Amino acid sequence: MFKRILRRDGSVILLVPKKDTQAITVEILYKIGSRQEVPANNGVSHFIEHLMFKGTDKRPHTVDIAKELDSVGAEYNAFTGKEYTGYYVMADNSHAFLAVDILSDMLHASKFDAKEMDRERGVIVEEINMYEDNPAMFIDEVFENLLFTGSALGRPIAGPRQVIQTISRQALYNYYRRYYYGGNTVIGVAGNFSEAKILRLIDKFFPSRIRHKRLAIRPIPKTRQNKAAIELIKRDLEQVQLMLGWRGVPGTDKRFLALQVLGNILGGTMSSRLFLQIRERMGLCYFIRAEVNGYEDTGYFAVHAGLNKDKIYEALQAIKAELDLIKNKGVDPVELKKAKDNIRGHLILRLESATNYLNFLAAQEIWGQRIKDLKQTLAELDRITLAQVNQLAKELVKWPQSNLAIIGPFAQRKEFLKILK
Repeated sequence: MFKRILRRDGSVILLVPKKDTQAITVEILYKIGSRQEVPANNGVSHFIEHLMFKGTDKRPHTVDIAKELDSVGAEYNAFTGKEYTGYYVMADNSHAFLAVDILSDMLHASKFDAKEMDRERGVIVEEINMYEDNPAMFIDEVFENLLFTGSALGRPIAGPRQVIQTISRQALYNYYRRYYYGGNTVIGVAGNFSEAKILRLIDKFFPSRIRHKRLAIRPIPKTRQNKAAIELIKRDLEQVQLMLGWRGVPGTDKRFLALQVLGNILGGTMSSRLFLQIRERMGLCYFIRAEVNGYEDTGYFAVHAGLNKDKIYEALQAIKAELDLIKNKGVDPVELKKAKDNIRGHLILRLESATNYLNFLAAQEIWGQRIKDLKQTLAELDRITLAQVNQLAKELVKWPQSNLAIIGPFAQRKEFLKILK
């Protein structure tokens, strides 16, 4: 069960009560992320997320915020994605006041201190270095840059080093003022709480004032791809990272759940087609999986693998053969049932956590969807047919529209292009 409350200023409160716990999670989401940025300020959403922890008038330093939360054993953090930014505190429910108070203080009264900002530039550059030095993580960024070339979705969330090192305090503050407003906010509370008390706290610390509409996404350009695209990042690695895929259906599309079923059959489990064929039978990889990712107006369907560098061409041919097989022959009723049962089980287990359930609902709210709860989602899963899954495979697996990203000791595209024909 959950409750959705639309407020006068356009903000939304989501309440997810769970009485068999002593914990509470308070989460604040803003519909702002890297896809709203332009090249000149790419990385600003993520930079601002860091600055929210750098002190307020009431709590002047990072340590002042940390000490209060650490003293009650709270867990707290923030995250920035391409479409929204979030801040949360998880604590013993007797500390609900503290959780709401600190989040409000950080988000409404951060100092944007110039010295702290300059120190944080180095921290963010090191974060960028960390991701780029980890090929298994960096491949996602390389692939999305290739897939969404020329749009904000193709740019990194953390931004390029040059922007982080040079963007001004005023530019950061202006961006914050423009997008951190009530109507662009989802306020979520999950766990064991008194509804009346938590609503009073929210009204006190996040008052509902002038109504503004939620931010509209910056649309990505519509492109027509007529030949396979390849991005090679040359690194002297023993294990090559590969992502091969296509633009898929949006996360808001009614077919998205069916695409997740297709991904589960192809490479979602240790008994999936790709895992059994590429790893178990052929011994070509350490790991392999299918990835289905959705944004508000687009998405993608891809295969991600860590492969033996000496068998990269054999492995790519084998992956292509499995994709052609699922496209041309489809999936069978037994596979469909297994995939639906697997997804059902994972959903039920994951959403046992009130915090995870809140995130599940909040993502739908941020996209402006009519929220479906777990029961409705499972009913939708039950209705997915063999024909729907097989039709998606036929629509998506088209080699002239394929996109291949590789991090490894390769510089020539010729052999890869031959395979993708």
